[in-house]
Amino acid sequence: MGSLDQHGFARNRLWSVDEDPPPFPTTSSNKAFVDLILKTSDEDLKCWPHSYEFRLRVTLGPGGDLMLTSRIRNTNTDGKPFTFTFAYHTYFSVSDISEVRVEGLETIDYLDNLQDRERFTEQGDAITFESEVDKIYLSTPTKIAILDHEKKRTFVLRKDGLPDAVVWNPWDKKAKAMVDFGDDEYKHMLCVEAAAVEKPITLKPGEEWRGRQELSAVPSSYCSGQLDPQRVLQGS
Repeated sequence: MGSLDQHGFARNRLWSVDEDPPPFPTTSSNKAFVDLILKTSDEDLKCWPHSYEFRLRVTLGPGGDLMLTSRIRNTNTDGKPFTFTFAYHTYFSVSDISEVRVEGLETIDYLDNLQDRERFTEQGDAITFESEVDKIYLSTPTKIAILDHEKKRTFVLRKDGLPDAVVWNPWDKKAKAMVDFGDDEYKHMLCVEAAAVEKPITLKPGEEWRGRQELSAVPSSYCSGQLDPQRVLQGS
């Protein structure tokens, strides 16, 4: 919602790999990970006059769980704080968007980007898709589930430090208007992204913010309404 280009600039930058990353927690020693680092460049300073370090740790668990941990630090030497918003732009592959439902966002307030960010409250027992959707859900639970009935698979999204959630599907007309999006690809994707949008994050020099998102895919032989993401993640 700020003055920068939509989605910010970090996604279009060349990151470097930290060859000597900080130690990983011993409880997670069976996970593979890589640390990617992005630091201020002259190009960044032209559009955003602040010094920062952005560390992204990508972790893959033995069962296929994917964890993204972002740490952003204010490295300004002029004593100035900076403010930012944040979102992971997570696309999920689904069999048929009309057969997909999202659970965990019921009765939650959201801003509708298709109606000038007017605020509404979600109705119904789950979110289903019959047309274009572009919503920012506010103060959401730490767990959200995406049920794909045809594939009998559920994606479970767990998040920390990211209170909001964006849900997006462009549908047919907007898909045809986007040069990097196939005309029919909207049928087989859904964007559900952990985010911090409503209340921007402010860091003073030396301060660090951390946000985390964990993605798991589990068989969904259960029916809607019986999903308990916590039990699913614990394997019970």
